[in-house]
Amino acid sequence: MPSPAAFRHIVRASAIYDLAVTAPFATPWTFALVLAQLSAVNQLLGGAALPAFGPFHTLIACLMGSIVLVWSVLRIRDPQPRFGRYDAAGRLLFSTWMAWALAATGEPLIWLFLLPEAAWCIVQCLPVRRATSSGVI
Repeated sequence: MPSPAAFRHIVRASAIYDLAVTAPFATPWTFALVLAQLSAVNQLLGGAALPAFGPFHTLIACLMGSIVLVWSVLRIRDPQPRFGRYDAAGRLLFSTWMAWALAATGEPLIWLFLLPEAAWCIVQCLPVRRATSSGVI
C-alpha cells in the first residue's frame, strides 16, 4: 500500500510513460514515421505488416495522441491521486480494446502496448495509505 507521496510519484511516472509513448501519435508527420517503425517491429515479432493508414485513420490516431499528451502534462504538473484513479479507469478501457484487437488480429505488437497499459492500471488501483496528522500510522 503506497503512501500518498509514493502514489503521486506513480501518477507522475505513468504520465511520463504516456508522454514518451504517445508523443509520436500527436501529428500526422510523426505518426507516419512511427507507423512504419511499428510495422517493422510487428514483423520482427512474427506478425504481418501493418496496413496503410488513410487520412481518416491518421486523424483518429492523432486525436488520441493529442488528448493523451494533454492528459499527461496535467498529471506531470499536478499528480493528484484522483487523477491516478481516473487514469486507471481510462487504462482499463484502453486495455479492454487492446485485448479485443489482440483477440481479433493476433498481432504480437499489441502485447507491447497492452502489458504496460494493464500494469499501470493495476498500480493506480492500489489502495493508498491514509496520512495521519502526526505523520505516524
